[in-house]
Amino acid sequence: MSTYLFTKETNHEIRNEPQTGDETMQNENAKLIESAQKKFSRFKELSEQQGEAAAWEAMLEGFPEIQKQLMGPLLDRPTLAAAFREAIPQFKTVGMEMDVVDISNRGIDAVLEIQRICPWLEVCKEFGFDTPCHVICELDIEATRRAFPEMKGEILCRQAFGSPVCIFKYERPLKLAPGSGEESA
Repeated sequence: MSTYLFTKETNHEIRNEPQTGDETMQNENAKLIESAQKKFSRFKELSEQQGEAAAWEAMLEGFPEIQKQLMGPLLDRPTLAAAFREAIPQFKTVGMEMDVVDISNRGIDAVLEIQRICPWLEVCKEFGFDTPCHVICELDIEATRRAFPEMKGEILCRQAFGSPVCIFKYERPLKLAPGSGEESA
């Protein structure tokens, strides 16, 4: 769930407060794009200085902690589907269209996050990247994995590779329903 962009260098977070109106959405989208531009610029600079692997690790510094702080309250929900559905208005605030499909099964709490709009497809090209996936989405998934070791995340398809949507799959063991000793679904 990549609702926030963060880099240690700029210590810039996009917090998507629920608001209304086209102007507010445009402003929030502009902030999101500006933050992405800084992230691409920083990754490019670090890659040129230190190599891509070191740049990747540098970009992750502090990011898992931010993910834990910002995503933790949502992930306390009984299911990932409930958590991700609660984030839909935040994505809408920045002009993104998100759908959530609960695919929980066989003792695994699992969800598909479907993004119909990728605001980073053009931004990445400004900085010489063919796709935004490695700098934005893969970094978000790795930060989430480090922040929440019980969760697994992966990208199933990408608009940058010709798919009509981006699909992310997240899963974790089912949580026990409070006081019942039974798993919640």
